[in-house]
Amino acid sequence: MNAGSVSKTTTDAQRQARYNSRKRVNTLALILAQAAMAFGVFWLIWILLETVRLGLGGMSLALFTQMTPAPNEVGGLANAIWGSVVMVVLATAIGTPIGVMAGIYLAEYEPRGWLAETTRFVNDILLSAPSIVIGLFIYALVVARLKSFSGMAGVLALALIVIPVVIRTTENMLALVPAGLREASYALGTPKWKVITLITLRSARAGVLTGILLAVARISGETAPLLFTALSNQFWNSDLSKPMASLPVTIFKFAMSPYENWQELAWAGVFLITMAVLGLNILARVLTRQK
Repeated sequence: MNAGSVSKTTTDAQRQARYNSRKRVNTLALILAQAAMAFGVFWLIWILLETVRLGLGGMSLALFTQMTPAPNEVGGLANAIWGSVVMVVLATAIGTPIGVMAGIYLAEYEPRGWLAETTRFVNDILLSAPSIVIGLFIYALVVARLKSFSGMAGVLALALIVIPVVIRTTENMLALVPAGLREASYALGTPKWKVITLITLRSARAGVLTGILLAVARISGETAPLLFTALSNQFWNSDLSKPMASLPVTIFKFAMSPYENWQELAWAGVFLITMAVLGLNILARVLTRQK
């Protein structure tokens, strides 16, 4: 056997050894990834099963028609459900246009300017800020000055949570639209505002709507901001200038109580919020796939 054959055999052996080593590392990484996934899914399924098991026991017609009761009395969560729906809808109505327009500006008008970079920096801070900080900010800005908790203060706090989520999603979705679509539209003499509304925004509408739904899902279960702003109300209230009940705060209050009927209502509220958030996330996934 000559030197060339020996060298070739040695090289092949080294390649095979490297391949086997990489294959072992890849198999180990795959096993660890699957174990981490199984660990997370296990707890998620357990939480969902416990929520369904304990929440279904409190489901009844009275849950949607009666006010929150006194301890050891019969009642429901009608006022809390109403308050949550009102505040979430109004917060979404306030935050969505601001978020979409800011996202359009960042993606279409001045993506590299100083104002755009500053906006992104502030938006990142808002995205990572704990919701309790936002609640305290609105408390100092609105509640402390007006010397009253109110549903509108809760709406403002939730809107501040919606805005950064919608901004980030809108900018990212518009950035995915091919530049050729814009260039073709400009070549035909189409004004920029028409290109944005009829071409780019329409092409990214599924992704933008997904971001809005995810923002709604996030604020639907927020408790800390509402504790400092809307507080709570045991009765039906449609006046946004007064304290307003909400499902997350009512769940927090009832779950911490020693009364069995309140704990049962708390689990029913948890079931309602979980199903609503789950439905919104599923809808967001469906819209993303359709895109």
